[in-house]
Amino acid sequence: MAGVVELTYYPIKGCAGTSVGEALLTPAGLAHDRTFMVTGEDGAGRTQRRDPGLALVRPVISPDGGKLTLHAPGFESLELLVDTTAARREVELFGAVHRGIDQGDAAARWFTEVLGAPSRLVRVPPEHDRVTDGRIPGTSAYADSCALHVVSRATLDLLNAKLAERGVPPLPMNRFRPNIVVDGWDEPHTEDRAHRIRIGDTELGYAKLAVRCAVTLVDQGTGAKAGPEPLRTLAGYRRARAGGVAYGTKYAVLRTGTLSVGDAVTVTAWGASEL
Repeated sequence: MAGVVELTYYPIKGCAGTSVGEALLTPAGLAHDRTFMVTGEDGAGRTQRRDPGLALVRPVISPDGGKLTLHAPGFESLELLVDTTAARREVELFGAVHRGIDQGDAAARWFTEVLGAPSRLVRVPPEHDRVTDGRIPGTSAYADSCALHVVSRATLDLLNAKLAERGVPPLPMNRFRPNIVVDGWDEPHTEDRAHRIRIGDTELGYAKLAVRCAVTLVDQGTGAKAGPEPLRTLAGYRRARAGGVAYGTKYAVLRTGTLSVGDAVTVTAWGASEL
């Protein structure tokens, strides 16, 4: 039987994730997932594509979302009270304009020092009403697109087998930064065809394949780009019809609730792969 073996949310877009045994699933994904974003002074969001050092920032958010603590190797930790009432400002994510609540000068100074570039930290406003794309529309905070990213262990096992054929060491799952990892699907990329999923009292609907970018080249433990893999190997067997390489699947939230490691994953509707 397939089941959930990892649950991870990423409080700040591009920064390290927090793995948990249980998480509240909201319409925008796991609670606290990508609710913050680091921007340049111009409001453009920073990601590991250009700022791989974000991977070394470990944010810790309190259960109620009211306190955020920032950690990074070699830097003094910073504790912030989260501001959800200050004036909204325009921020940009991949060309789309959204709103953000600036979290103050202390956070800006901290990220500027850690990243070596002028930076600000913003939080998604409570009234954020972004509509995400895909077969089933949904919403998310500052995630690249959809609310949830799902990858199976069988999918990673296949990639690592192909890497081994090239003499390349295996990659950990965190290179792909999923929210939910599923074990028990024997066939790799089963998530491509699992178009409706029930987990506990929640339900997910297939939105689209996850087309991968240069973030997969970043070693999440060192914050440095580590070479051409896995994109080089994925290009040999996972080219998407729409362009790029696809690995993992994005889902919209159809029914909220609570997710737990160990929950059974039941596919209630299958469909053809879009690869």
